[in-house]
Amino acid sequence: MGARILETPHLALRLLETADAPFIQLLLNDPAWLRFIGDRGVRTVEGAREYLETRMISMYARLGFGLWMVEPRAGGAPMGICGLVKRDQLPEVDLGFAFMPEFRGQGHAYESALAVRDHATRVLGLRRLLAITSPANADSVRLLERLGFAREREMPWAGDEKDMVTVYAFAP
Repeated sequence: MGARILETPHLALRLLETADAPFIQLLLNDPAWLRFIGDRGVRTVEGAREYLETRMISMYARLGFGLWMVEPRAGGAPMGICGLVKRDQLPEVDLGFAFMPEFRGQGHAYESALAVRDHATRVLGLRRLLAITSPANADSVRLLERLGFAREREMPWAGDEKDMVTVYAFAP
């Protein structure tokens, strides 16, 4: 089990590890992930393991942060991921999150994202934090606004004028 990074009243956020590949395979193929985040082409557990190693876990060593597994604090099944990402397309670190369908709409994304936002600004000393979402993802828009993020602009993602994202920013 990966080391715990943050705890909230109900949740624990821990480092991802290669043993999480079956969960990551499910998450990356969830219809909401595919619609709002994009198809990563991960169809097998082995593909998910490789994705974890090259895209998620490697960020811990490079930057000291990344996306973390969200689980019930008292133990139980993984619920989703939440954490910090540094993307080439954005000038600053951004907050990312995704949850499996059975854990949406229960406050878990808000509770974990609030903890990550506060960790980023208070512990890591980030003066500004970004977040991106599909303009069509009303749930993520509401969550970001509830967390105090303000809409900044829309921009094409990965150079594709048809694939737009909305950029939000938080500055404590």
